[in-house]
Amino acid sequence: MNSITPFPSGSQTSQVAFHRTELAVILSLYGRMVAAGEWRDYGISSLRDVAVFSVFRRTAENPLYRIEKRPKLRSKQGQYAVIGVDGQVLKRGADLKTVLRVLERKLIRAVD
Repeated sequence: MNSITPFPSGSQTSQVAFHRTELAVILSLYGRMVAAGEWRDYGISSLRDVAVFSVFRRTAENPLYRIEKRPKLRSKQGQYAVIGVDGQVLKRGADLKTVLRVLERKLIRAVD
């Protein structure tokens, strides 16, 4: 008489999200850029096909950069991408730390 009732699969929608270790890498860079006075705010979106970490200089404007995770591109171009304010892909790859180096170069210039 002990029967297990599964959750209905049709009503669940899967979303792409950043893992805790991925967020640690992103937030480490974010903290350094805030300390340098370059960035002031961020937003995180978890959608069906993509997770987005948006970086803002001011709260009420368009994001300076978007860090995107698209797992469907894992075997093709790499699941991580940094996209500029104009929509141009600045760097794409399979390793998050390597992709974020394009933004760390801007930190070195800001400190000089």
